[in-house]
Amino acid sequence: MSDRRFEVAMKKKLAVVASLCTPMLFASLVMAAGSTMTIDKELYPYAPSLINWNKTGADFTPPETCGECHPQQYEEWTGSMHALAFQDPVYQGELNLAIKAVGKDIAKQCEGCHTAAAVVKGEIKGVGLEGLSPLALAGVSCDVCHSISGHTHWQTPYHQPENGSMILSPGKDTEAGPVLTKHGPFPAEEGCGEGFHECVESPLFLQSELCASCHQVFHYETHTPLEATYMEWKNGPFAAKGIACQDCHMVAIDTFKRSADDFIRPQREEYHHYFNGANFLLYHLTGLAAKKAGNEELAANAQSKFDMAIARLQSAADLEVMPIYRSDKLAEIKVRVKNIRAGHNLPTSLTNIRQMWLEVTAKDKDGNVIMTTGTVSKDGELPKDVRLLNSDGQNDGFHFALDPWVIQSFARHDTIPPKGYKDVHYGLSADKGAPVSVEVKLRYRQADQKVAEKLLSHVPDDMHLDAIYGITEVPILPVIDMVDKTFTINN
Repeated sequence: MSDRRFEVAMKKKLAVVASLCTPMLFASLVMAAGSTMTIDKELYPYAPSLINWNKTGADFTPPETCGECHPQQYEEWTGSMHALAFQDPVYQGELNLAIKAVGKDIAKQCEGCHTAAAVVKGEIKGVGLEGLSPLALAGVSCDVCHSISGHTHWQTPYHQPENGSMILSPGKDTEAGPVLTKHGPFPAEEGCGEGFHECVESPLFLQSELCASCHQVFHYETHTPLEATYMEWKNGPFAAKGIACQDCHMVAIDTFKRSADDFIRPQREEYHHYFNGANFLLYHLTGLAAKKAGNEELAANAQSKFDMAIARLQSAADLEVMPIYRSDKLAEIKVRVKNIRAGHNLPTSLTNIRQMWLEVTAKDKDGNVIMTTGTVSKDGELPKDVRLLNSDGQNDGFHFALDPWVIQSFARHDTIPPKGYKDVHYGLSADKGAPVSVEVKLRYRQADQKVAEKLLSHVPDDMHLDAIYGITEVPILPVIDMVDKTFTINN
């Protein structure tokens, strides 16, 4: 077999096994193929974003226009992660650093998901918000999602959803002129669109593949997975039981719990446009900006989504503590961290940036601390021996890397699969007959303190943190206790 035929055959085999592999194993197999993938620029003219646009005379519709007929959906979307996707200062800081490091072209990979309509229309020229239209600033607006007519997941380099592999079709040309078409999950009722647009039923809107395009990010050259949320779902029990992304992230907390616990899909009236997940930090910043601007309505909206994000985090996991004895004496404890409700790994997305860890404090019968670990310092730093449940990225030379444009694989993956668990052991001795009290906290924050300070210090010049958010320095990042339990071990 020639070298070229071998390369083609290897790529085909990788495509077949990709959906069966963990992200770490998939990355290893891709690297083993020994080549950097090339993008078909005719199929993907906005590369490294893999968006397709069926361009017609029909333009994209600003979300404010949608809100005139859909006020509830508009209010739910406002202040959501989708609405804030492009204006997120952490994202803008990361984007600014990426452009400085590897050039402007890489920006399309990010912008293609964070403000897709503006990318295909050629509006985004650099970092920052100055001079952009309301449609661009709206990020993942109503019309971005409801213009999705299909996807090209199979046509991507490794036949996986990645980097915005969706097809946008906001309308069509007719003899009478352009006609707007909006896609949705249910059959069109009489009068749908009220003459402003046509309604098209699309089964895709009830499937996770709708979300997969942007919630799976691969390296812009090697196409190894950096964020593999869709694959984590696809390879797990939620996919097997027919529970899609929408069934957990587009519903209220009680409905989310039912979806995760009983694998019952929501009823039509239970879906909402919250798109709520774990990013409570952005809701917090949005609330600060709204209060500074005197927009109490938006501040209340952001607070409600902040509260919802905290509730989701505190519903996602559970803890168990099991003593281990040797020679009839307590030798160590095993802490089991369980992912009980997240349909993907816990944490997910930028797992090398997110921080989920255990803080453990053991006390004797008199209340004296005999062991403690995982406590955050006053300046926001974690101890070096903390047990982190996240991942470590590495570059093409297999050295530690943090920046997503550098990471090509992972040296460590300690995230927890859906309905799975991780065990963490701590040495702990105690005299026989002496009870030990063990408090265990599962804690979470968006990023390491120094990483957050770096990113927020590189926001574009037109995004002054003081002017927008009323902050003159990066505060200590908030930490959420996902679980806090105390166990008594009768030794």
